[in-house]
Amino acid sequence: MADTGIFGNAYNDEYVGAEADLINLETTINVSPIPTTRIDKDHPKDQIIGDFNSAIQTRRMTKIFDKHAMVCYINKQRRTNHKDYQNCLFSCFLSQMKPKKVIQALEDPSWIEAMQEELLQFQLQKVWTLVNLPNGKKAIRTKWVLRNKKDERGIVVRNKARLVAQGYTQEEGIDYDEVFAPVARIEAIRLFLLYASFMGFIVYQMDVKSAFLYGTIKEEVYVCQPPGFEDPHFPNKVYKVEKALYGLHQAPRAWYETLSTYLIENGFRRGTIDKTLFIKKDKGNILLVQVYVDDIIFGSTKKSLCDEFECLMHKRFQMSSMGEITFFLRLQVQQKKDGIFIIQDKYVADISKKFDFVIVKTASTPMEPNKALIKDEEADSVDVHLYRSMIGSLMYLTASRPDIMFAVYACARFQVTLKMSHLHAVKRIFRYLKGQPKLGLWFPRDSLFDLEAFSDCNYAGASLDRKSITGGCQFLGKRRISCMLRSRL
Repeated sequence: MADTGIFGNAYNDEYVGAEADLINLETTINVSPIPTTRIDKDHPKDQIIGDFNSAIQTRRMTKIFDKHAMVCYINKQRRTNHKDYQNCLFSCFLSQMKPKKVIQALEDPSWIEAMQEELLQFQLQKVWTLVNLPNGKKAIRTKWVLRNKKDERGIVVRNKARLVAQGYTQEEGIDYDEVFAPVARIEAIRLFLLYASFMGFIVYQMDVKSAFLYGTIKEEVYVCQPPGFEDPHFPNKVYKVEKALYGLHQAPRAWYETLSTYLIENGFRRGTIDKTLFIKKDKGNILLVQVYVDDIIFGSTKKSLCDEFECLMHKRFQMSSMGEITFFLRLQVQQKKDGIFIIQDKYVADISKKFDFVIVKTASTPMEPNKALIKDEEADSVDVHLYRSMIGSLMYLTASRPDIMFAVYACARFQVTLKMSHLHAVKRIFRYLKGQPKLGLWFPRDSLFDLEAFSDCNYAGASLDRKSITGGCQFLGKRRISCMLRSRL
């Protein structure tokens, strides 16, 4: 079958190279000297995009209208469903990707805005001064630390860019002296929430923007200009640091001294044992403030004291008020009328995904009953870094999961001479967590506040090395404070 050309004639090889007949061609074309206009009077209305009764819109006007429509939709979602509103807001105006290099971040407007916000804080706090590097001095290099901050649902709530100094190049005695700064322990946070459940007050959370920049350092320190934001007129100059830049060894101590001094000057009393706890009493009411570096939680038996504390902090520092505490140090806090519930199911999901335990068979107990762990010299060795990483992740989970504490600590004893049997024991803990991810600590409000302690020990009870094992736990009413497990020589 012959192919058909675009003119409907059969295309054969015999026509290839044939000469055209010029007699049949028109040599002249008549054109009217009077211009004519063609008007389509009746255009089908079903082909008109948008409202045909509206005024004429250009492309720029259409883009502006689309932006307003999107904002109106987001505001509508805010009124009807706050969760969907947050999802729309974060998806539209925040970057969901975490750049691996600064070059990638400088190509994303969201991350550029985050870096500019960080440098704006430097300018407001007068952190540094652009100078020539003195002879005999060296400048510490700087780098950007980029990460996405997420809430308890795993939704990106902020693109955070932090400019840090590479403090590992500092030399003790030259660049810094004393660097110790108190940091709240996870047990202190748990005890704070326990007391709040007993007193029946609400716990709130605040965050200090660029907290370390408020601390003043005494040493003479110079840093390089931030990558991607070098001064085009003075590219060879460096910054002389006046405030405690992130990454410097003395930065945490300088910030703690600044914050504690400010609170004490405004009527707070520092805790005798826990130096990160600040207390203020007012006519029978009490205000408690717990500090974890730049994250602050606080609560009071009188709501007005909390409002006054927020105003006090806003006067001195750039603060972000987060309302009632819901997610703090990977602890999910649910404040209810009859008590406080602490859970870490999101953290369980994160470590399960990290170590590939998302799709596994569940276990009913964290350890095999009546089967003690032994050295097992003949078994195969395993990756020590993987084992230790799994143990470290599980140990942090014991902050709200005392049911796995014995199993985790038993496996932690074999981090030097670990074998395949020990890895299987750790995997069983993950399979147990897969079946019970939503267990946590419950602090009831109506329980008493009497201290009760329970302990148990045995002599040479460890089958492995005949050491004595001591265990114990403490309660305030029905609220568990702490739990311990210890081996003795």
